[in-house]
Amino acid sequence: MWDELKRLAAARERRRIDGLFAEDATRAQSFSVEQDGMVLDYSKTQLDAEVVAALLKVAEDAKVGARAEAMFAGDKINETEGRAVLHTALRNLTGTPVLVDGDDVMPEVLGTLGRMEELAREIRASDVTDVVNIGIGGSDLGPKMGTIALAPFHDGPRCHFVSNVDGADIADTLKRCNPATTIFIIASKTFTTIETMTNGKTAWDWLEANGQTTDGKFIALSSNREKAGEWGIPESRVFGFEDWVGGRYSMWGPIGLSMMIAVGPEDFRAFLKGGESMDLHFRNTPLADNMPVMLALVGMWHNQVLGHGTRAVLPYDNRLARLPAYLQQLEMESNGKGVSMDGKDLACNSGPVVWGEPGTNGQHAFYQLIHQGTRVVPCEFLVAARGHEPELRHHHELLVANCLAQSEALMRGRDLEEARGKVAGTFEGDELERQARHRVFPGNRPSTTLIYPQLTPEMLGRIVALYEHRVFVEGVILDINSYDQWGVELGKELATALGPMVSGQQSAENKDGSTQALLAFVHGNAS
Repeated sequence: MWDELKRLAAARERRRIDGLFAEDATRAQSFSVEQDGMVLDYSKTQLDAEVVAALLKVAEDAKVGARAEAMFAGDKINETEGRAVLHTALRNLTGTPVLVDGDDVMPEVLGTLGRMEELAREIRASDVTDVVNIGIGGSDLGPKMGTIALAPFHDGPRCHFVSNVDGADIADTLKRCNPATTIFIIASKTFTTIETMTNGKTAWDWLEANGQTTDGKFIALSSNREKAGEWGIPESRVFGFEDWVGGRYSMWGPIGLSMMIAVGPEDFRAFLKGGESMDLHFRNTPLADNMPVMLALVGMWHNQVLGHGTRAVLPYDNRLARLPAYLQQLEMESNGKGVSMDGKDLACNSGPVVWGEPGTNGQHAFYQLIHQGTRVVPCEFLVAARGHEPELRHHHELLVANCLAQSEALMRGRDLEEARGKVAGTFEGDELERQARHRVFPGNRPSTTLIYPQLTPEMLGRIVALYEHRVFVEGVILDINSYDQWGVELGKELATALGPMVSGQQSAENKDGSTQALLAFVHGNAS
C-alpha cells in the first residue's frame, strides 16, 4: 500500500498547495470535516481527491471500522497483554451494556462515577482550599491538562499536580498550600509506582510535621485496595479502575477526580458527554466524513508517505498549554513501536515525534525553523472562534489573526522576487540579492486547523476523544498494538538496580565505564 501512495506523492512533488486553491474555489469545503460545529480543515495540504481515495482504501483494507467495533464491544484488542481496551466505557453516559468476558461493566462504571460525584460535592462544600494530585504519566498529564484547560469553569478548591520524583516539584507545590486545608489524591493503579509513592510519603510527612492529622487527608485512585488500606485510606475514598483502562486513556474515570473537584460534577459530566459524542461520530460516520479517520490519514500521509518524522501541535489557546505534552504521551507511547502484531519488524516508520507550544509564544521561538528551516514540519493548529473574556475580545481577535496568518504563511511562502521588493531601495546589486535570499520563505508547508466555537468542558471532551481515536486508526493501519508500552520497562528496571549504587550501598563494578564515571561524579559532589 505504501508503494502506491509514494508513487502518488512523487507525481505531486513539485505541486504547490496554494495552486490547488487556484484550481478549485471550493477546496476548503471539500477538504474539511465537520462534527457538531467543530471543523477540521485539512485543505492546506498536498492532498487531492485521488490521494484521499487511496488513503481511504488503506483504511478500508485495514478494516478500521470493524476493529473499532471490536474495541467498543470489549474484545481483547490489546493482544500482547490479553486485555480489552475500554476507556470509551468511562464516558458511556447512556449506560448501554458493554461486555468483558460476558459481564456488563457499565453498572460498576456508572456506580464509580456516582461515588466520585458524591465525594467531589463533599469536598467542594468543605473548608478544603487546595487539592494536590500526586501521580505520573497518565495519572498526571491528562487531569493536569484538563484542569488547566477548564480554568474558566473552576469554582472549587485550587488543584495542584505533582509528578516528578525531583524533590523540587513537591517542595515548590507544598509552599503554596495550607496544611490545615489541603488534601491529597494519590493516583497509582498499583499503589507501588516509585515516583508517586515517594511523593505521597513526603506529603504525609509534611502534614505530620505541621501538626496535622493524616486522617481524611488522602484519597487513593488505585485498584490495589489492600495497599491503600495500609495507608489508612478508607474504602469510601478508594476509587479503582480495571486493567482495560490504559493510564494515558484514564482521565475519563477516577484519574479525573481532581478535574471534577475543580469544575464540579456537572461540568465533568459535560466533558464526558463531549467524549461520548465523538465516540458516536467515530462509530457511525463513513470514513470520508469521519474526523478521527481523516486526521489520522493526513498524519500518515505526512509521516509514513512523505517522510516528515515530526508533528507540531500548536494550540492558539493558552489554556491548552499542556495539550502538546499530553499528546506526546498519547501518541508516542501508543504508536512508538517497532514491530507489528505478528512480532515482525515494521515495514515503515511508526509514530512521529510530537511536540508544540501554545499561542503566539511559539512564533517568537521555533517558528523560524518551521518557516525557513530545511526540514518540513507538518503543523496542527487549534483555535476557538471566541474566548472566555468578552472584555478582552480584541486580544482574542489578535490571537485568531495570528493563527490564521501562520497557516497561510506556511502555505504561501515568499518567493525571491517578492523578497527583492522588500529590500529594493535599501540595498542594490549583489547585496540586494544576498539580503533578499534571507527573506525568502519556501512555503508549500502543510498544516491542518481544528476550529471550534469555544473551549468548554464538552468541547474539550470531543478534542481529547478525537485524538484518542486518531491514534487508534493509525495503530490499526500500521498493524501495531497501541495499548501496551513495553518500551518504558527497561529503564524502570535499571533505575531500581541503580538506586543502591547511587546511595553508595552497592558497588557499580559490573556497570559500563560511562555509568561508573557518572556515579563517581555524583558521589564526589553529593555534599
